[in-house]
Amino acid sequence: MAKLMWDKTGERTYETGVDHGVLYEIDEAGEYANGFVWNGLTTVTESPSGAEASPQYADNIKYLNLVSIEQFGATIEAFTYPAEFEKYDGNATPTPGVSIGQQNRKPFGFCYRTKRGNDVEGNEFGYKLHLVYGCLAAPSEKAFATINDSPEAITFSWELTTNPVQVGEIDGVEYAPTASITVDSTKTDPAKLAILEAQLYGTVSEDASMPLPADVIAMLSTTLVSATPTEPAYNSGTHTITIPAVTGVRYTINGEDVAAGALVIAEDTVVKAYPVTGYKFPAVGDDDWYYDFV
Repeated sequence: MAKLMWDKTGERTYETGVDHGVLYEIDEAGEYANGFVWNGLTTVTESPSGAEASPQYADNIKYLNLVSIEQFGATIEAFTYPAEFEKYDGNATPTPGVSIGQQNRKPFGFCYRTKRGNDVEGNEFGYKLHLVYGCLAAPSEKAFATINDSPEAITFSWELTTNPVQVGEIDGVEYAPTASITVDSTKTDPAKLAILEAQLYGTVSEDASMPLPADVIAMLSTTLVSATPTEPAYNSGTHTITIPAVTGVRYTINGEDVAAGALVIAEDTVVKAYPVTGYKFPAVGDDDWYYDFV
C-alpha cells in the first residue's frame, strides 16, 4: 500500500483558455462535413442538464431512485462568427448584403480546444479537443452600446441545445447516444491524435470534417489500416457510373450511401468516398468526383 501524497511535482494540473473553434455543416448523409474556422471565441460554457434523481417509495421506505436522461447544452460567446453560421442562427440572405431573420434554424457540429497546464510545463502541458454533435442555436440578445472613452467590442452569445448521435457497441460494450466527446492530448497516442486533427482541421488536399463518435473512438484505439479510394468509372453515353468495390472504402452519391455496381444518373452527380471505421485514406489523393450530366 502506498501513502497518499498531495500536490506532487507535475501533478498540479489545471485547464484554461479556449481556441481553435470550428463550425461543421451536416450533409445529406448525416456526415459532419465542410468545416469553417470560428474566430474570436471568448467563452464556451458547457451546461449539462438532467440526470436528476426521482425517488420512488414502497413498503414504507425509499425503494429506489430513477434517474432522468442527461442532456448536453452549451453557451458560445465570441467577438465574431463565420459567415456560414448565419443560416444556423435563423438568418437567410436573399440577396447580397440583406439578411432576413426568424428563418428555420438548422443543426450543426462544433469543435473547440481548451488547454491543460501543470506546475512544470505551464500552459504547454497539453490540451483537450471538445467535439459537440447535433447542435441547435437558440435566439439570443445582442446589445449594441455607444462608443465612449472606454470602448468594448460587442460580444455575441448563443445558447446551444443538442440532439445526441449513436455510438453503438464497442468491444462488447453498448454505449448510449452522446452529443459530446472530449479527447485529452496528454493521454492519447500522438500519431493517432495527429490523424484525428488532420480530419478536424483539414489538410492541403482534404476539407475539414468531424468524424462521428464511433469513428473517433476507433481512430484513437486501433491501428488504422490504409485504404485508397478508386475513382468510379463513368460512361457519358449511357450516363452510367460504376462504383468500385474497395476494402475499407464506402461511397456516397449526392450524400446517399451506395453499394458497388453500375448506376444510371439523371442529374449532375457528386460521388464521395469515406473511410470505413478502422481505415484511413492517404494524406494526398482524391476522394470526391463530379460528373456532369449532359
